[in-house]
Amino acid sequence: MTEPHDDDVPDDLTPSEVGMWQAFRIGATYDLSTGNAMLDDPFSPRVWPPERSVRADKVALLLLDGPPALAGRVSALKLRGVHVTGTLDLAGGTVGPYVELHGCRFENEVVLPESRFTTLRMVKCAIPRLEAARLHTEGDLHLPRCRVDRGVRLTDAQIGTDLLISQIHVGPDRRGRAIVADGMSVAQDLQAELIETHGEFSLRGAKVGVSLSLRGSRLRGAEGRRALNAPQLTVERTLYMTYAWVSDRTGNAAGATPPGGLANFNTPMRGTRVQPFECRGGVRLDDGRFGDAVDFHHARFLLSSERREELSLRRIVTPELRFNGERPEEGRVVLNGAKVVTLIDLSTSWPGPGGLAMGGFVYENLVPYGHFPLTRRLEWVAAATPEFAPEPYERLATVLRNCGEDADAREVLLAKQRRRRETLPLAAKMWGYLQDWTVAYGYRPGRAALWMAVLWAAGALAFSRCDPPAIKPGEHPNWNAALYALDLLLPVINLNQDGYWRVEGVWQWASTVLILLGWILATTVAAGASRLLRRS
Repeated sequence: MTEPHDDDVPDDLTPSEVGMWQAFRIGATYDLSTGNAMLDDPFSPRVWPPERSVRADKVALLLLDGPPALAGRVSALKLRGVHVTGTLDLAGGTVGPYVELHGCRFENEVVLPESRFTTLRMVKCAIPRLEAARLHTEGDLHLPRCRVDRGVRLTDAQIGTDLLISQIHVGPDRRGRAIVADGMSVAQDLQAELIETHGEFSLRGAKVGVSLSLRGSRLRGAEGRRALNAPQLTVERTLYMTYAWVSDRTGNAAGATPPGGLANFNTPMRGTRVQPFECRGGVRLDDGRFGDAVDFHHARFLLSSERREELSLRRIVTPELRFNGERPEEGRVVLNGAKVVTLIDLSTSWPGPGGLAMGGFVYENLVPYGHFPLTRRLEWVAAATPEFAPEPYERLATVLRNCGEDADAREVLLAKQRRRRETLPLAAKMWGYLQDWTVAYGYRPGRAALWMAVLWAAGALAFSRCDPPAIKPGEHPNWNAALYALDLLLPVINLNQDGYWRVEGVWQWASTVLILLGWILATTVAAGASRLLRRS
């Protein structure tokens, strides 16, 4: 058993550990860095000398059962440029002091499951693995610019305020997962900007109290794994999967965290470049709930059709979906069952035929980001329906009509009828062609009036050369070729011409043709009118 000295310093501590012990009691930063950036780089393969090392069990002793602070001081563990040897195991422990580690190396994994902290900050640290399932913090958990070789586990963790993991680099664990944070709860923001993961980032059932930012991040899925797996994710405000402005030179002081996030500027600054959010592998956001928006501005999704990878947004609910990133060249975008109030999209962002599914996709407003003509919008619907389905056409027509675009809505419904026609048997298909050719299924009523006028003129001209005898002499009106042709064309209205004259031979055939054409026009107009009335 370790016996402390009179000044509460255990007698088996190394000189570097004694310095750490004394700094802890006054809350000072214990700095073992050399001031040389190359020698202090925790990610370099260069070996640090023993005088920069402290044992993990002595760090645990300080945090779990450390000495009281000196009078007028607050105890805290603040280490810079320190090599922690052994395994730091704080599983199930309660850590009261503030903890901040900057530019440190860990020989083995850091074990924090079911532990409790006030605030824990590990900045630019080299960690083989971080095991922190069911971790609980009253304040922040910061892991910016760290490098974790074998994954981070934050399953069911409870973060009291913010979780900051921006610019972290994480490799996969044995199961191909980089960050596992299923069931995690973050009371405020989750900032994961400019991160790089080589393995699945799992956020199944996680809850974020404000916003989740993945600006400028690069997610890469491992074999057989998605890049981002976050079904049933709840974000009270906005999910950002957008670009970030990145500086090509380091302008921050060592240990400083940029205020308001990392490289989040509205306009470019000198010496900066745009880094889009990039995802290599499938993305699953099924059944997610987002209070403000889901933003894919300038996002890049590199999916594999061979591996059936998808950007899956099944049944998500959000007031606003901003789909204006780069067009996925492979894979599928799936919006089945999603509910969106406002869809902001770019015509060049949507995949082509076979790459889009949106059965049951409900949206109320369309706000194109740039030029989005109706022909491209119809191509968008056609891409989502390789086999004819009326619902996407009817939804688009409803939204256009609610926005006052009645003419465009009719064009959409006409396109729906033409797509439907291709699925019909031959006889019905021929009837459909006839309706389309004559009155465009009733969606262009002016065409019916034009055909009626043409047929009337042709009939009047033809019958002007006819002088038919009366069926009953003395009981007939005066012969009027124009009125007679019009009476034949109008199947319901009686103009007191048809039925009084005996037409024979070629004139009888001409009368029959006009009657048939009149009925065809009337039937198609009535069918179109009934569709309009049903929609009203």
